Amino acid sequence: MLAGYLSDVELLVEEQRWEQALREAFDLPQIAVALSDARMEVSVDRVQAWCEQWINHHDEAPAAADPDAARIAQLVCERTDRASVADRSVPALALRRLRLHRLERTRHRGFKAGTLASLSPEDADAAQICAALVMAARRWYAQSACHDAIVQANLARLAVLR
Repeated sequence: MLAGYLSDVELLVEEQRWEQALREAFDLPQIAVALSDARMEVSVDRVQAWCEQWINHHDEAPAAADPDAARIAQLVCERTDRASVADRSVPALALRRLRLHRLERTRHRGFKAGTLASLSPEDADAAQICAALVMAARRWYAQSACHDAIVQANLARLAVLR
């Protein structure tokens, strides 16, 4: 379900459907935080901590060395704050979009970055934001979530909900 969602975001970027791609990419930190919580609740603080750990994640360099990662994390936190999750709440709309992706059949053909070479600065920024959030979510799942019983239980719960 999550892999399909991530592939769909990449497909939206490839098709240059920026508004939808950004909306779904910006949902990724909330989805990850919710899946990691037994009650599927999120807060701005927890989303910020997730962003700091997974978006700013670099093996070779300290997190502060990448201003784009810090900027993207700040954008995510601002958007999360505007979504009124200052207190703990369930990101129902984001989780619903994730759940609905399990019903769709997406063509998984891999991301073709070459077609994005001649983008306007605004579109290139949108593509960069989406790519950073998708890569962060992939890192989070591969290094942490795939071994986390709470995440796996929540994914199973979402798969059977109607």
